[in-house]
Amino acid sequence: MTDTAIPAGAGAPASPSVAANGFVSLGLAPELLQAVSSLGFTAPTAVQDRVIPLAMGQGASQDGFIDLMVSSQTGSGKTAAFLLPVLHTLLAQHEQKKDQERAAFERACAEAEAKGQPAPRRPKRKNPLMARHFEPAVPGALVLCPTRELAQQVAHDAIDLVQHCKGLRIASVVGGMPYQRQIAQLQNANLVVATPGRLLDLQRSGQLKLDEVQFLVVDEADRMLDLGFSDDLAEIHRLTAQRHQTMMFSATFAPRIQQLAMRVMHDGGSGVQRVQIDSPQEKHENIKQVLYWADNAQHKRALLDHWLRDAQMDQAIVFASTQIECDALAGDLQQAGFSAVALHGALSQGLRNRRLMALRRGQVQILVATDVAARGIDVPTITHVFNFGLPMKAEDYTHRIGRTGRAGRQGLAVTFAEFRDRRRIFDIETFTRQPFETAVVPGLEPTQRPPQPMRARRPEGAGRGHGGGRPGYGGGQRREGFSHRRDDQRGPQAAFGEGRFAPAGRRGESQNRERPRAGGRAGASRSRGMR
Repeated sequence: MTDTAIPAGAGAPASPSVAANGFVSLGLAPELLQAVSSLGFTAPTAVQDRVIPLAMGQGASQDGFIDLMVSSQTGSGKTAAFLLPVLHTLLAQHEQKKDQERAAFERACAEAEAKGQPAPRRPKRKNPLMARHFEPAVPGALVLCPTRELAQQVAHDAIDLVQHCKGLRIASVVGGMPYQRQIAQLQNANLVVATPGRLLDLQRSGQLKLDEVQFLVVDEADRMLDLGFSDDLAEIHRLTAQRHQTMMFSATFAPRIQQLAMRVMHDGGSGVQRVQIDSPQEKHENIKQVLYWADNAQHKRALLDHWLRDAQMDQAIVFASTQIECDALAGDLQQAGFSAVALHGALSQGLRNRRLMALRRGQVQILVATDVAARGIDVPTITHVFNFGLPMKAEDYTHRIGRTGRAGRQGLAVTFAEFRDRRRIFDIETFTRQPFETAVVPGLEPTQRPPQPMRARRPEGAGRGHGGGRPGYGGGQRREGFSHRRDDQRGPQAAFGEGRFAPAGRRGESQNRERPRAGGRAGASRSRGMR
C-alpha cells in the first residue's frame, strides 16, 4: 500500500477571494460546482482536496481508477470526498449515453427519410412502477454504510449534490422501511446508498442486480466490523467483482481494517493507495472538550441541568449508555420543560426518521441518544454534545463529539463521569492520547477527590494539574463564551426544576446506571436490520 500523509489543518477554508475557485480547480462538472456553491461550500477541506483528484483518476494506470483507503476525522467532509468524484463520473457517463441515443435516433431518421418512409417516433417512456414494465435496478455506484441513520444522511447529501443534474437518481436502502417503497425508489437509480443487510435481501429477491456496479464505497469500515458485517461485505465484493474502483473510509488504519481491505479491494489490496489526513489522536481544534466529575447519578443530572440552561446552546445531543437510560432521561427532560426526544435502536425506523427530521428542522432542541446516533447525524446547529453515559468503546468517544463542531464550526463536548468510571475515562485518554481538561461548577463541586489525570503520553511541559489547582481539577475556571453561573446554589441533589427530574430511586436506580445490557453492547441491537 502507498501511504500519503497530510498534515493536520491542511485544506482549511480559503479566503473569500480564493474560495470561488476552490472546487473549480478539482475539475468537477459544472452542475456539481453549481450545487456545491448553492449549498454554501466555498473551498474543499483537506480530505476533499486530496481524495477527489485521486478518485477521479489522477495518477492512475490505463484503466483510469485507483482503489483508495482513506482515514480522516469525523466532520472533516469525507462524504463529499467520495460522492463528488463518483457523481462526476456517473454524470459524464449519463451525458455520453444520451448523446449516443440522440445520434442513433438522428441516424434512424435520416435512413427513413432516404427510403421515403415516415420518421420513427421516439420510444415512449415506460412507467417502471407497473408490474409488466418492472426490471431489476442496475445501479452504477454503491455506497455501504453501517447504520440506517448514516445511510440516510449520505443519501440526503447525494440528493443535494445532484439538484442541478438531470437524469441522475439516488436511492436509499435501509432496514425497517417498507419494501415496496424502496423497490419503487430503486427504479432507474444510478447511485444506491444502503446498509448491507437490506441490500442483500433485495438482491436475493431479484429486485436489483449488482453486476453493473462500477464504484463501491465502504463508509465507516471500522464500524462495519464492529456490527459483524464482514461476511456481508465479502458477499457484496463477490457480487460486484467487475467494478472499476473501491474506496474505503475508516477512522483508523488498524490491522483489522487492513485485513478487511485485503478482502474487498482489487488484487487483495496490493495496489491500494492510502490517504491519511489525520487520526483519532489529532485534537479537534474547533471542539472544546471538558470533563466534570460527579459523586453520583443525581449529581450528574444537576450538572447536565446547569449546562442545558446555558444561553449559548442552540441544539444538543445527550448520549446515554443504554436504551433504558435513554428513555428515562428523555422523559425526565420533557417533564422538566425541555424539548427533548429519545433515539435508540429499539424504536421503529419510521419513528427514528421523524425524530431526526424534527431535530434537523429545529422542532426539537435536545436529542437523547445511544451510540446508534454517534455516526450519521450532520446538523449544523448542534452546538453541544453531552456524554451523560460513557461509551462502551473508547473510540466511540471521538465519533460522539464529532456531532458538533462540523465543517469548521465551533462546538463544545462535555463529559460527566462518576468516580467509579475512572477506568473508562483513562481508556478514552489513552486512546485519544489527550488528557481531559477537568472543571467544576461553583456550587456543584464533587465532595470526593477526583482521580489523578492521565500520566501516560503527557504533553511536554504539562504540570501535575490543570490551571495550577489540585490534580484533576480545572480550578473552577470560567471558560470564555460559556457561562458557569448558577441562578441557585441548591447543591447537587437539586436538578431540573422543583424535583421534576426523577431521582434514581423513583424508577429504580439500576435503570440509570451506566451498565451494559446482558448479552451485548448497551443500547445497540445485534440485528443487522436495526442498523
